[in-house]
Amino acid sequence: SYSDILIEREVLMQKYIHLVQIVETEKIAANQLRHQLEDQDTEIERLKSEIIALNKTKERMRPYQGNQEDEDPDIKKIKKVQSFMRGWLCRRKWKTIVQDYICSPHAESMRKRNQIVFNMVEAESEYVHQLYVLVNCFLRPLRMAASSKKPPISHDDVSSIFLNSETIMFLHEIFHQGLKARIANWPTLILADLFDILLPMLNIYQEFVRNHQYSLQVLANCKQNRDFDKLLKQYEANPACEGRMLETFLTYPMFQIPRYIITLHELLAHTPHEHVERKSLEFAKSKLEELSRVMHDEVSDTENIRKNLAIERTIVEGCDILLDTSQTFIRQG
Repeated sequence: SYSDILIEREVLMQKYIHLVQIVETEKIAANQLRHQLEDQDTEIERLKSEIIALNKTKERMRPYQGNQEDEDPDIKKIKKVQSFMRGWLCRRKWKTIVQDYICSPHAESMRKRNQIVFNMVEAESEYVHQLYVLVNCFLRPLRMAASSKKPPISHDDVSSIFLNSETIMFLHEIFHQGLKARIANWPTLILADLFDILLPMLNIYQEFVRNHQYSLQVLANCKQNRDFDKLLKQYEANPACEGRMLETFLTYPMFQIPRYIITLHELLAHTPHEHVERKSLEFAKSKLEELSRVMHDEVSDTENIRKNLAIERTIVEGCDILLDTSQTFIRQG
């Protein structure tokens, strides 16, 4: 029909316009390529002329080089002495520059910063060893004892005492390996990315700290069982414990976050403001301080509730007022 023909004509016109635009674009591109070829031809001619000029210069220099070979021996000695003196002056100047830097405040600050990092690696190594003793000399043997026919302790009590201490040990083993890898690349020390790995794991610490007082209470209750107390003393007699009790090892993770905060504070004191790690270290320090405040508040609140409950149990018919969370424990007796 006529309408179909009009539609086909319109489509063909659009295609024709499109093809015309493509042809125009190709013409423009062809012109640009032609100009580029002309520019390249000009550049080639210029380079050829430079090569010819360099060859002529080399031909002029050849007689001069021949004269150098036939130089007087005294002149050679003089040049040798001059070369030696230039090298000596250069070395003396470089030595002065190095000595000035060694005595500068910036170098002293970097030395202190490096010493803080080395001490941090040593402290982290000791902390990982403490966690290793906690897990391998207490947690895992007590798990096995809880699975015996006459268990001196239940699995629930083991979980309550140790909670996620094994996870904390794995976390710090990774962190310690990262620190040792950074030390291997000394004097380049980049630490901020390691704290970026540690920060998302701090909820594990929060749970451990929140549970700490309760874990000590469960441990005290378990010690009333003679079999458990005897078994625990055998574990504590292990030479790896160095005479320390289980309560001591359970307390070590409580002080790790404040130790990191002190270390970061010392690092920032000796880190220049334009240093590449400055902002990352400040961010890690602020996050750790925030977590430390939250953990302190949670421990205080939890301890207050537990003390109130303990007092409430001593009252014959109970006391609803003590169960109110707004009540704060002041003293007993």
